[in-house]
Amino acid sequence: MQLQSYLRYRLECSELYVGDFMNHSMTASRETKYSGYTDLCQLQHSPMEGVMNIDELIINEHLSIRDALVKIDANTKGVVFVVDNNNSLVGILTDGDIRRALLNGKTIDDATALVMNKNFFALPVDAELATINKGLQGSIKIIPLVNQHNQVVDYATHLRNKIISVASPFLNGNELEYVSDCLKTSWISSQGKYVKDFEAVLSKFCQQPFAVAVSNGTVAIHLALAALGIGSGDEVIVPDFTFAATINAVIYTGATPVIAEVERDTWTISPNSINRLITKNTKAIIPVHIYGHACKMDEILHIAQKHSLYIIEDVAEALGSEYKSKPLGCFGDAATFSFFGNKTITTGEGGMVLFKDADIAHKAQLLRDHGMSKDRRYWHELVGFNYRMTNIQAAIGVAQMEQVNKFVNKKIELAARYNAAFAKLPHIMLPPNMGWGKNSYWLYTLKLQSSNMRDEMINKLKKNNIESRPCFYPLHIMPPYCDFRRDESLQNSIEIAECGISLPSSVSLSEHDQEVVIDIFTQLLLNLTN
Repeated sequence: MQLQSYLRYRLECSELYVGDFMNHSMTASRETKYSGYTDLCQLQHSPMEGVMNIDELIINEHLSIRDALVKIDANTKGVVFVVDNNNSLVGILTDGDIRRALLNGKTIDDATALVMNKNFFALPVDAELATINKGLQGSIKIIPLVNQHNQVVDYATHLRNKIISVASPFLNGNELEYVSDCLKTSWISSQGKYVKDFEAVLSKFCQQPFAVAVSNGTVAIHLALAALGIGSGDEVIVPDFTFAATINAVIYTGATPVIAEVERDTWTISPNSINRLITKNTKAIIPVHIYGHACKMDEILHIAQKHSLYIIEDVAEALGSEYKSKPLGCFGDAATFSFFGNKTITTGEGGMVLFKDADIAHKAQLLRDHGMSKDRRYWHELVGFNYRMTNIQAAIGVAQMEQVNKFVNKKIELAARYNAAFAKLPHIMLPPNMGWGKNSYWLYTLKLQSSNMRDEMINKLKKNNIESRPCFYPLHIMPPYCDFRRDESLQNSIEIAECGISLPSSVSLSEHDQEVVIDIFTQLLLNLTN
């Protein structure tokens, strides 16, 4: 820890997180931005034990201020509970207390006992929820909870039992009404009006004429490839930086995936890399619109036309995104979608394939439905699959599509607030956002300076009950895919994968919760880089 830089930063900034633990009467005049949390819902201690061990918050009174600073820096709470040799709570020490002590002439080698706050606020571990909520007001953001021997056994905070998730579904529309309709009419399997309705609404939204609803996003890619006749002896070019479903679906068909580099400015498949990898066996390209950002479709379309290749757009993460004012999903011979629970719209599980050609779409429908003839029951024209979506799933999808523009706009607003807050932070690269496209920011994902910094930020955010995620691993480093042919350099994929971090991006994320994420992320990053 660079102590002088750390202290200088603390001197310059306000007490962001914890505040002073002076007598409780002062708290009414010390309102902060976190005072919006007025309800803990339930104080259940055990679920969060794996997030923060109580020992990380406790220090002996005889240890030095330096030791306290190290512990405060590690626990990210801005505070330590000071105990005597019997482990009895005797004081509380915040980073603000330390700052004032150093300004008043104390040194970092002085004992913690000399600068701790003896006038602190603690509660019994079995305190009522209402009492804890009352205590968590004003500047008090963390309360030690003690047993009958005055030993600290737990703590309470506003965020103790509130985890801010990376992505969660938003089901406040007509989902229940439409699902109830399925149950009341007994149309619960793959037959029913909602499947057709869902196909129609997505087809219209993405400006593709034919749609085939399926059970998930992975089989959507497989079905698209199979309907286009991709199989053994064929090669399909995929980006190195993508979720593994993209390459798995190619392998399912018996075709051979070929791994391309991505571009530094878009994080999507590089047209130059595609050109380098084309052979006489290449039959298709799968451009993945990663994290909501469009691929360079004009260049990819030009390559495909020149070499007579199919394009299957993977739009799993980019519903609502655009390339040059046209919706993603309208450019390829096929386009695939996922409606998993963390996607922009969800059906729980589910997927969709869009097609330009009526005959290929008809083949996909046969393959999806066991290869069975539509006109002759139990007569199978092809060896097919059971990739059907249920009417219940589709009912949820129809309701979700009624709000899709609202959802996309909310994600763009979240990204704008993140961008504004993080633009001047050091050692950070904001998400791609090229002027020719519309990024729907499925997950707000940025790049930090190093993999160590990224991993440390994930761990520290977790301690603050904020979920974040690393990026996908590059395909070429994982055992099932490391032997497939690939571009000579995949450095962009490696850097993005090693340094990328996704922050909470749910449509349901409130402005208040996003401000909490922004403030804590900023504080943690500055502590790491100063």
